[in-house]
Order: sequence, then C-alpha cells, then structure tokens
Amino acid sequence: MKEATADSIRGWYLAHRSPIDALLIAGLSVVSALLGFSGNWSVLSVLPADVSPWWTLATAVPACVLVLTKHRAPWASLIVATVIFGVDLFTTGGLGPLVVLLDVLWTAVFVARPSVRGRVLVAAAVGVAVIFIIAVMRPEGSAPLALLVAVQFGALVGTDYWWAVAVSQAHELAELHRQRAEEAAAVAERDREEAVQRERESMARELHDVVAGHVLAMAIRAEAALSVPADEKVDRAALRAVRDAGLDAHSALRSMIVVLRRGDGQLSPTPRIDDIGALAADARRAGLQVEVTVAQLAAMPAAVEQAAVRIVREALSNCVRHASGSHVEVRVEDAGDGVHVRVDSRGGAELVATSYAGGGWGLSMLAERVDALGGRFSAGPRPGGWRVDARLPAAVS
Repeated sequence: MKEATADSIRGWYLAHRSPIDALLIAGLSVVSALLGFSGNWSVLSVLPADVSPWWTLATAVPACVLVLTKHRAPWASLIVATVIFGVDLFTTGGLGPLVVLLDVLWTAVFVARPSVRGRVLVAAAVGVAVIFIIAVMRPEGSAPLALLVAVQFGALVGTDYWWAVAVSQAHELAELHRQRAEEAAAVAERDREEAVQRERESMARELHDVVAGHVLAMAIRAEAALSVPADEKVDRAALRAVRDAGLDAHSALRSMIVVLRRGDGQLSPTPRIDDIGALAADARRAGLQVEVTVAQLAAMPAAVEQAAVRIVREALSNCVRHASGSHVEVRVEDAGDGVHVRVDSRGGAELVATSYAGGGWGLSMLAERVDALGGRFSAGPRPGGWRVDARLPAAVS
C-alpha cells in the first residue's frame, strides 16, 4: 500500500515537475528574504549594504519563470538565466537566481551534443575567471577573498555540469545497449527464420527424393498398364510394381514422420553409387532402354555420392515421365578433381498425363544441391534428345 502511494505521488510529481520546481524555488526565495538572507556575493555588489532582503525577489521571481521554459527552449532559458544571475550577482545577491541558473544549466547540458558541452564548459571557465578578476579589482576585495568567491562559484557550476554530463552519458549508454539488444533480437529472429526456411527446404528435398519418386512411379506404371490392351500377366506385373512402390513410399513416409515427431532416427538410407543399378532396373521395367556405365571411383564424401545418385534417379524419372520408351545412357565417371555424372536420352514419347506432371522442382532442387557442394549443373535439350550433366567436386568444404 505504501509503495503504491509512493509511486502515485512520484508519478504526479513527474507529470507536473516544472511548475512544482518553479513554485518551490519561489518559496525558497521568499523564505530566504524572510530570514534576511541576501548579499551572498557582497564583495561584488554595487548597492549600499543596507538594501532590504526583499529586493532579492526582484530577480528571483523572473528567474523562476525560466524553470517553466527550460525544456522547450533550454539555450534561450540558459542565456536569460545567466543575465538575471549576473544582475543579482552585482546587486542583491539572492539565492533564487543561483538555484535557477544551476537547474537550467543542468537541463541544457543534459540535452546538448558533446561538442556543445565543450563550449559550455569553456564559457563557465571564462565566467569564473571574470568573477575572480572583478572581485580582485573591487576596492574592498583581495586576492584570497576573490579566489574564495571564484572557487565557490566554480565548484557549484562545475559540479552541476559534471552531474548533467554523467546522467546524459548514462542515458546514452542505456540507449546504446537497448539498440544493440534490439539488433541482437532482430538478428536472432532472422537466423531463426533462415533456420526454419532451411529446414523446410530440407524436408521438401527429402519428400521429393524419397516419396515423390515412389508415388510418381505408381502413377506411371498404372498409366502404362492402362495404355495397352488388357493382359492378365502384364496387368498383374503392373499391380505388383504399384504395390512395391506404395510400400516403399509408405516406409519412407513413416521414417520421416518418426524423425519429425521424435527428433531422432534417419529419414532414409543414404543412397550409394551401387544403387544406380537398381534405379536402372526400375527404369527398364517402366519401359526405358537404359545403358549404365559406372567407372571405378575413388572414395568420395557421402554428400557427393548422395548427390550423384539422386541426379541419376531424377533424370531417369523425367525420362519415364516425358520420354517413355526412350534410349537412355547413364555415365558416372572419374573427372580427376571430382565426379562427372551425365544422363543422355534419345527418342521416346510423353506417357504420363498432364495431371501427373511436376512443377520442375526436381531439376531446380538438384541444381541447388550441386551448387551447395561447389559443383556445376546443367539440364536441357540437345540434338535428338535431352541431357542432364553435373560435375561434383571430390571434396566438400
């Protein structure tokens, strides 16, 4: 309860700080006059010694108005406060104008740029020197007294200046840390989004590589069976092929679901160069005439070997889809500084219905995979057919 009350009082004060401060300084000036407090800088006064303390209000009250304008016009308020204090310094020597000067000076230094603060410090030093010289030159003045007055004024102004600079720098440091925290949060969010995007791309590649191929094979083999006259032996072979492809797709989907739900396991067995023969056999059953030449290759990174096999798989799938019955030549050779994979097709005819056609993602994802490994990939028509060509590096950085 007490904390809530204190917070509400503090909030009310901060909302009405300027008028409250002005009234408090005016009240201090009145109390000082009532107690006879005047002539703070008597050595500099040009007035008779018996001036009434109430004359201090002549400079204190106008000075209090500057407390209300210090935030909207800090430098104009500082100049006017300095003039009023100068008048008070050589006349009544009251307390109000000094308090107002220190308050307005603090606000001006707090909001000033570092270069401007330096000029304010120089001006304050010049003011202290001028006060010392004037005090020494006064008839009743002396060097020790003048030094005491200058030191008093310099200590008040210097402490006020140092306090304003320290608080301003603390605010600037806090703002800098806030900006850095926001930048760090933005970078973390961007990294998270990039990680999510990479994960999605990886899942998309995996789905395409291990699931889409099996599903498309089911459609292709069913379409092939439907495109010829009914034959029990051919139809049952097509059904067995569709069943096998469906089981393979189901197994791949189950393994992917396990990985996604539990975060462990393996999506699918890593393709090996030795699997190219099985890929060619599947393509032959789909109606292609496939010749495979795989040279004796040196040991290569798993990522390179996996990319080579998937290039062959995608190229054969496209041949089945777009050039049924074509003659396909698959060559995997040692290129010295890596592996050269080339798949050439000639002849053939479109087999799969348009509704089965892909969106061209297979080749684009292969290009991305090869580019990520530092290799070169190309795919396009050539005289009499189509060619898929890739050069994979022997080492991956």
